[in-house]
Amino acid sequence: MSTEASPLLVDRLSGRAAYPRQGGPARLFTLLPGQIGRYRANFRFTVTTCACNPNWFYEDWLILIANGEVQTDEFIARTPDHDIDHRVHLYGGASRPHRR
Repeated sequence: MSTEASPLLVDRLSGRAAYPRQGGPARLFTLLPGQIGRYRANFRFTVTTCACNPNWFYEDWLILIANGEVQTDEFIARTPDHDIDHRVHLYGGASRPHRR
C-alpha cells in the first residue's frame, strides 16, 4: 500500500437555493497533498411554496478543507492555496462587496 496522498477533488453540488440559482455540479478546486482550500457562499432559501406568503431564511457558508493533516491554526494563519468566493447580493442587483 502506498503512503503517498492523492489529489483531492472538491466539487459543489446543486442545491435548492431560491437565490442564487445554481446549475449542476461544478468543480471548485483540486487540492494537492498538504494544501488548504476555502469556499465562501451565501444563499436565500424559501420555506413556503405559496408565492402569496414567502418566508425566507439565509445561510452564509465558510468551508475550510485540507488534503492531509494540518494543525487547526493553519486554517487561520495560512493563506489558502485555493480561495473561491461565490457570495452574491441576495436580491439580485450589484455583486456583493468583498470584505477581508
